[in-house]
Amino acid sequence: MKKKIIIFGQGLYAEIVNQYLTDDSEYEVVAFTLDDECINEDTYLGLPMIPFSNIEKTYPPENHFMHIGLSYTNLNHLREDRYHDAKSKGYILPTYISSKSTVLTKYPIGDNCFVFENNTIQPFVKIGNNVILWSGNHIGHHGEIKSHNFISSHVVVSGQCTIESNCFIGVNSTIAHGVTIEKENLIGAGTYISKNTEPKAVYVPPRSVKLDKTSDQFKL
Repeated sequence: MKKKIIIFGQGLYAEIVNQYLTDDSEYEVVAFTLDDECINEDTYLGLPMIPFSNIEKTYPPENHFMHIGLSYTNLNHLREDRYHDAKSKGYILPTYISSKSTVLTKYPIGDNCFVFENNTIQPFVKIGNNVILWSGNHIGHHGEIKSHNFISSHVVVSGQCTIESNCFIGVNSTIAHGVTIEKENLIGAGTYISKNTEPKAVYVPPRSVKLDKTSDQFKL
């Protein structure tokens, strides 16, 4: 029998979480929940949508789990806040790890994490709580990803790196060996980081340049 779980969230990411949990986990999604003022309908994806203020009355934490299905709003602070709110109500927030990912670290991954397919997590990596690893990332050996982070697809985190809390790492970014990404960094897509960053900093690569030629002028 599958374990019953509630998803906090609505929209594209919550829909994705629902699909992955349904297809590739030991959990059965039985309901959704949101902050009371955000609820417009009584159901979502054919399941009950319950106000978060009294969710524990209908789906008590004694026999239900919860996953905070929010993405990176406000550098993950919203997901962090609801993570703590759900834990204060007594819910266990399980981690999902795709059966199509490779996890070689012996350290336990924290709670309320979501590890999509084709991630490679090398030996001696530490991952905190409430971390999202979208598909296709490489997380190098002896590194640490602290809590409340969002790492987009096809990111390379080289060995012995540290990612402090509440960061967003954009698609196809590369972090060189031994680098520390400080708290609340926003790393744009395609950025290469070779040195330690500064707290609350934003890093982006040079913009693409449009040439004064049309595509049919090139021999491909």
